[in-house]
Amino acid sequence: MTNCTKKAIEFTPISRKKVLASFCGGSITSNAGILLFRELDQELGLSKRIAALIPDSRNPLQIEHSVLTMIKQRVFGIGLNYEDLNDHTHLRGDECFKIGAGVEKDLASATTLCRFENSIKQETIGRLNALLLNIFIEHYGNRPPKEIIIDFDGTDFFTHGEQEQSHFNTYYDHECFMPLYAFCGDHLLGVLLRPSSVDGAHHAWGLFATLYKRIRAKWPKTWIVFRGDGGFCRESMLRWCDKKEIPYIVGMAKNAILMRAASKAIEKAKKQYEANPRETVRVYEQFEYAAKSWKGKRTMVARVEYNHHGANVRFIATNMEGHSSNLYGNVYCQRGDMENCIKQQKLDLRAGRVSCHLFTANAFRVLLSGFAYVLLTRLKLKYLKRSKLKNAYVGTIRAKLLKIGAVIVKNTRRIKIMMDSHFPEQDLFTGVAQALHPS
Repeated sequence: MTNCTKKAIEFTPISRKKVLASFCGGSITSNAGILLFRELDQELGLSKRIAALIPDSRNPLQIEHSVLTMIKQRVFGIGLNYEDLNDHTHLRGDECFKIGAGVEKDLASATTLCRFENSIKQETIGRLNALLLNIFIEHYGNRPPKEIIIDFDGTDFFTHGEQEQSHFNTYYDHECFMPLYAFCGDHLLGVLLRPSSVDGAHHAWGLFATLYKRIRAKWPKTWIVFRGDGGFCRESMLRWCDKKEIPYIVGMAKNAILMRAASKAIEKAKKQYEANPRETVRVYEQFEYAAKSWKGKRTMVARVEYNHHGANVRFIATNMEGHSSNLYGNVYCQRGDMENCIKQQKLDLRAGRVSCHLFTANAFRVLLSGFAYVLLTRLKLKYLKRSKLKNAYVGTIRAKLLKIGAVIVKNTRRIKIMMDSHFPEQDLFTGVAQALHPS
């Protein structure tokens, strides 16, 4: 029922008319796009599959909010830019959120959701990561790809207060966690929250081995490539890849020996630039190299870029065959797309909101952001692939397609959602909705 007892907020008049506003509009929402989330979730069965992996030790006679509805509440909320549990103090009564969760009563409060997140155990985190890989495999159906490249990278999540396993990291120069992400193109394959006191490649070998074995079991003929920056150039991991005949291409930190090996390429690039100083020159050099900790030599590719700033030299290590320029420019450099995927996790889906005290609760929050990403990525790859949003980031998709104002009217027979008549993407929204739920 509309509540008009709240004090009005006064703004600058227009043509001598007062401009007054108050929060007394009743059942009005800015989240009508959650209807698409609900259909996507039902199509994928995502929230049901997540809930099935989370044990519920509560007394069934005293349960008011099921694990399933709380999962929908959190994942849909993160997808719509409500990562803070305190937001649900008001959102729990939002009619569109209740429709999204499939219930008519008010949703769980912030304190209930907090208790739920803190009840998650470490073994559940492992099962939820396995679900991410299952969803990726299901995306291809009965037509497995000929080749996939699995990208690994880490990042930093700020910590404030007394979170478990929070440490000061000298590289990032602040207290943080250091999550490990694995992507294949736009698809999230796994994410592990780690303390920042560990090596940058910590758990990468174990996670990649798990992903590789499960993918190989499903797709025995698919060519699987490991790709990472210099933080993942570790002898144990590369030796395991060599033993399993797994292709890899990883960055390599500079050292004096490598710079000497690239000296001819540097001199060549310098001469080419001096002959035509208006254009940046790139020269590639391929050679064999073995670090002290390595048991044998590996192929190295040096990329020398020369311009008015001088020489910029980068190195990669690989066991793949091909021309140096192709290996570096068309294979290794494409890992930059993964960094954009991580930015979407951090900036658009607030995966770095790790403010719980318990480490496992924070790991669960990171996964919730990951599952919101799964829904939005499925929306983009399957239903927006011929639209102007086909290459959009999840934050843009949310702003353009999901944040819609609407008035909601309910009676005993129906729920009517009257969306903004001036919403710019009406045709696109209607097309996606009809594809998700054909009448």
